[in-house]
Amino acid sequence: MTRANAIYDVSLDQCASLIEASGNTVTYLLQGGIGIGKSALLGQIGESLPGHLPVYFDCTTKDLGDIMIPNLADAAGGTPYVRFATNEELGMHLCDQPIILMIDELGKANPSVKNALTRILYERKMAGYTMHPDSIVFATTNLGAEGVGDMLLPHQWNRITVLTVRKPSHIEWLEWGISHGIDHTLLGWVRDNPQLFQSFEEVKDPEQNPYIFHPRDPSRKAFVTGRSLEKASNIIKKCKDKVDDTTLTAALMGTLGDRAAMDLMAFVRLANDLPSHDSVKKDPLNAKVPVSAAATCMVVYRALSTMDADWVDNWMLYLERLDTEAQGLFANGVRSEKYAKQSVVLLNESFTRWVADKSYLFGADQ
Repeated sequence: MTRANAIYDVSLDQCASLIEASGNTVTYLLQGGIGIGKSALLGQIGESLPGHLPVYFDCTTKDLGDIMIPNLADAAGGTPYVRFATNEELGMHLCDQPIILMIDELGKANPSVKNALTRILYERKMAGYTMHPDSIVFATTNLGAEGVGDMLLPHQWNRITVLTVRKPSHIEWLEWGISHGIDHTLLGWVRDNPQLFQSFEEVKDPEQNPYIFHPRDPSRKAFVTGRSLEKASNIIKKCKDKVDDTTLTAALMGTLGDRAAMDLMAFVRLANDLPSHDSVKKDPLNAKVPVSAAATCMVVYRALSTMDADWVDNWMLYLERLDTEAQGLFANGVRSEKYAKQSVVLLNESFTRWVADKSYLFGADQ
């Protein structure tokens, strides 16, 4: 059943903006589904704040003795006392430099570790160290409803601000995937299957969506998340020409689950009928044009992912041979703020002429 306050769940980009704006004074705990990209926010925020040093602290691998240890010292009069040396992974020793400290999997930490971290979460202090005033701290955890052991005590909750992070939509994930080298075959499959990013909270019976994690079906060991899709992309790219279909399917089953793997393999086999990448780049007027909509979609995603300044002209010639829907798909891909190669395309004269002729494609979403 969907929660009443689910309308206030935020996206990963919204979380990043909030952390960048106020994360030096407020510790945000991002609670969200398995494998949706919470931990990857450290790199994203680090790119936005290049003057900060990203620091990663994994709570699941720590016990109390891993937080700080005694370091004997002598006072001016020779009287011994104990000061504490903190774990390098906390970055507390970098007092003169602003850092971005991500405390990952806080909810799964040992109780003693959670207690030891509370002063960092609230005051940015520990063991005599005080963080640089511009330093940012945020934490991550899984949804309690997932049943993977994430919990905090009331006094710990009160030191932080909790945000519930929603799953990305399949379109949001596609925009990310195009700019991060995700295999075009997998991108085409995701576009045709928006249910891959459905929340289990919207699904009463696990059998209604056999692709995703559901706490009511503990037998489902492999399932679709953004993380497992990225792993599946790596498997396809590295193995599809080196292993047989049975082996490839088995690897995908162990990554995405049985049903997802078999459905994805239908797209992998379909990709064999695509025009070669070289034929589109070198002979755009004679390269094969796919017959099915799914194959056409994969060609467009392949072009967006691999676009380079030296073949934009030829791609635009080939694009004219595709149907209007495919051209709209390309237009929407280029105009996405997340498209990493946007400037390569926008500065091309063939593209600007095409835009002038096809300006309707840049109106409402296709």
